[in-house]
Amino acid sequence: MLVDGLPADQIPLTDRGLLYGDGLFETFAVLDGRPLLWQRHMARLQAGERAMGFPSSDKALLRREACQVCEGIGRGVLKIVLTRGSGGRGYRPSSQSQPRRIITLHPWPDYPQAWYTQGISLRLCDTRFSRQSRLAGIKHLNRLEQVLARAEWDDASIAEGLMCDEEGYLVSGTQSNLFMLQGDKLITPDLSQSGIAGVVRGLVLEQAENFALKPRIAMLRVNDLKNANALFVTNSVMGLCPVARFEAQRYDFKKIPPELLTLVEKSNNTET
Repeated sequence: MLVDGLPADQIPLTDRGLLYGDGLFETFAVLDGRPLLWQRHMARLQAGERAMGFPSSDKALLRREACQVCEGIGRGVLKIVLTRGSGGRGYRPSSQSQPRRIITLHPWPDYPQAWYTQGISLRLCDTRFSRQSRLAGIKHLNRLEQVLARAEWDDASIAEGLMCDEEGYLVSGTQSNLFMLQGDKLITPDLSQSGIAGVVRGLVLEQAENFALKPRIAMLRVNDLKNANALFVTNSVMGLCPVARFEAQRYDFKKIPPELLTLVEKSNNTET
């Protein structure tokens, strides 16, 4: 673990990330000592810095420190946290605050292989996303909505929960982005008001036409999923995971192009 480039396992109690969630983070899959999809993560981090009024971080420095932490690691999960740094009491950020960077490494999750060969089960969460266009899409530290949603179930047979916004539109899973196939259309929820624009979501949208699919971003409701031929969810660690069941509805994930299912794995070998 590095804090501002130095080995450490503590941050000051005055850190605004701790006190107010005033910060950003990125979570990377690590393979053979290399943080994957680096440029995509950095593009989203840069967008978050602009949205929150942070100075632009030194991306080359972040990469050097990330590679230092990941050195010799076969497979793991890297997390980079940027906070606004330490400040006095009160919400108003100090112009004197210096952003703090925290880089940690974590074990690779033990995802069951059956998730990828048989598909996963989803449920609908009661907790909803609030709508805030300024923060929509970025990965800020205030993730209480997902925390509350994920606490709603303790059934190991359900891998993920879908969340709507306060107006009833689908946003995403608690930790993933959602896609539905409908004929040759590949549709994912609009994230202009809430949610996180995942880096793998962006990759899938960019590559969809290579699989004879027409990508579309739309305002979706839960009932729209009844008309889907197939569903899948994505994130940078999970990759692309097909859905076998959502509530009482079942889906044939074999309708997902096989090449699309391996898109993330292939991209991890080619993108930097």
